[in-house]
Amino acid sequence: MVHIYVKALTKIASKYAPSRSLSFNLVHLFKALQLMEEKGHVSRSLLCKELSLGEGIVRTLLKHLKMQGLIKSTKSGTRLTEKGMTILSGLVSSIPAETSIPKSSVAIGKFNYVVLLKQYGFAAIRSGIEQRDAAIKMGASGATTLLFKENKFVIPGTNYNSLTKEPHIAKILIENLKPEDEDVIIIGSALEDIRTAELAAKNAALLTIVNHDEHAQ
Repeated sequence: MVHIYVKALTKIASKYAPSRSLSFNLVHLFKALQLMEEKGHVSRSLLCKELSLGEGIVRTLLKHLKMQGLIKSTKSGTRLTEKGMTILSGLVSSIPAETSIPKSSVAIGKFNYVVLLKQYGFAAIRSGIEQRDAAIKMGASGATTLLFKENKFVIPGTNYNSLTKEPHIAKILIENLKPEDEDVIIIGSALEDIRTAELAAKNAALLTIVNHDEHAQ
C-alpha cells in the first residue's frame, strides 16, 4: 500500500517540462510534510533552513504540493490538507522512527542520523550499496545499512553482529527505534551537519521503497 503514497510524491518530484527538471526531490517533499505535521504550520524561511534549499526552490516545491492538494496556505503559514496527512501517514507507516547516534564503527561521520524502514525486510536489501549511493547524492559521506535479526544488527548478506563491541550503540538504536525482526535501519553519515545526514538516510529509505516496488511489479 505504501508504494501508492511514494508514487504520489515521486510524481510531484519528477520533471514537469521536457527540458527542465526540478531542484528538489522525493526526500525534500517528505521532510516538508513532516515539518508541517510536527509544527502545525511552517514558513518558507523555516523550510529553506531545514531542507537546505534556496527560497526559489522552496517556492516551487510548495507550488507543486499545493497543485496536488497536499497543502494549503493560511495566514499563519503553510499547513497540511487531509490528503497531505493521508500521504504522510502512509509513508510514516514504513519509516516510523528516527534518531541520531554518535560516531562508531557503523556510523562513520561526524554527524549520523538513523531511520527505521519497516515492511520491506531483507528482500529489499542486497548489499547496502544502493542506499550508500542514495545518501551520497544528498551530499553525505555515505550510509550504512543494517538488518535487525534475532535481536542483533547484522550486515546484509551475513549473520555477523556488527555491534558486538559497541553495545551502547545497539542500546540507543533499540530504545529509540524499537525495531522488530527483519526491520532495516539506514544510517546516513555526514561531515557538515545533522540535516545532511538526516536527508541522506531518508533519501536512502525512500529509494529503497521505490526500487523494491519497481522490482516487485
